[in-house]
Amino acid sequence: MELVCLRLYGREGQRHHAHLLYDYLLESAQKLGVAGGTVLRASAGFGRHGLHEEVFFELGGELPVIIELILTPAQADAMLALCGEQQLRLFYALMPVTAGITHGS
Repeated sequence: MELVCLRLYGREGQRHHAHLLYDYLLESAQKLGVAGGTVLRASAGFGRHGLHEEVFFELGGELPVIIELILTPAQADAMLALCGEQQLRLFYALMPVTAGITHGS
């Protein structure tokens, strides 16, 4: 089965309607039948919104988060279409992946 990794980049405090953005995206992916997803919180990052890094004082939810999904190309297309329909302007990366489960003892 062909799989891809879809990474969507946002900010930790970013909201869509009444939900945190990453919660909304994970719930949407689950509804599309995606097997799983991960949210990674960065300690620093820069991009079109400038440089943000974790310091002693709270940044108010401005640190970057990565929402990562391993899914089929059709599911990735559906997620990107959903982002467009919902007018979410998110940077994303789409990469082919080989995925499996290790054989531990």
